[in-house]
Formats: sequence, structure tokens, C-alpha cells
Amino acid sequence: MSDGHDRRERLQHELREYALVSAYLFVCFGAVLFYGAAVRGGPGPGLDVLGLAAGKALILGKFTLIGEAAGIGNRLRSGSLAGHILRKLLLLFLLLLVLTLAEELIVGWIHGRSWADTLRGFEDRSLTELLASCLLLLLVLAPYVGWTEISRALGPGTLRRLLASPLEKED
Repeated sequence: MSDGHDRRERLQHELREYALVSAYLFVCFGAVLFYGAAVRGGPGPGLDVLGLAAGKALILGKFTLIGEAAGIGNRLRSGSLAGHILRKLLLLFLLLLVLTLAEELIVGWIHGRSWADTLRGFEDRSLTELLASCLLLLLVLAPYVGWTEISRALGPGTLRRLLASPLEKED
């Protein structure tokens, strides 16, 4: 009986983590979309664009949790916590880039396009646009990775308790 209970608790934990990561990514992507609309001087992004952002957040959220489950960056624990966070951030970023490329190739294949045609779609985007997208993804991942690794180093629940507890007044 406890085996089923343990699996249910683990599933609940993983679903909660997935929801939190995906929500965080959606908020970040939504903010970027709103900023882009403001810079262009047009109306905010429509529901179709926000739906695309939500889909991308769900996909990247799952990819992120796959990286976590695979223990990406955990074998390289030498050095400081800051060094560990930086290594894990870069490795997770690379994993997301590779999995996103694989996702694009599979979606293209499902829609009857060759891999070469799908890759040409990347060529149609400017190098500046591709680099900006990569930089934004890296910047979005940084707080997430920092939070999870600092929380892990402090122990379960410690960071949340610290952030939720009242500050002591200085004399």
C-alpha cells in the first residue's frame, strides 16, 4: 500500500513542480511579448500569441524537468555553489536548445516538411533574432536554476521559510 502512496506523492510533487516551472516560464514569455508589443507601438499580443507562449512554456517546462530528472550538472559539484549554479545553468540551457531543435524537426516532419526545410526556417530568422532568443532563454533560466540549487543546498523548505519569515529589525 505504501508503494502506491509513495508513487502518488511523487506524481503530485512532479505535477506541482511542472506547473510552477511552466507558469514561471509563461509569465516570463508573456512579459517579453508585451514588451515587444509596446516597443512596436501596437496592441498587446493576442490570445493566439499568448497560447503559443503557453504551449512553449509547457514544452520547455517539461524539458527542464527532464534535465532535472537526468541530474544534469549534478556530477560536477566541485567548487563553489555559484560555480555549480553557473555550470548547471549552461548545461540546462544547452539541453533546452538541443531539445527545442529536436522538437522543431519533429513538428516539421509531422507536417510533411523535410529536416532541411525545417532547418531553413531557422536560416530565415536573422542571427540577431536567434541570439536574442537564446540570451532571453538563458536569462529566464538563471533565477530558476539559482533558486532550485540554493534551495537544495539549504535543505528542503529552508529557503521558502526564510523568505516567508518576517525580517528582524536592526538596532
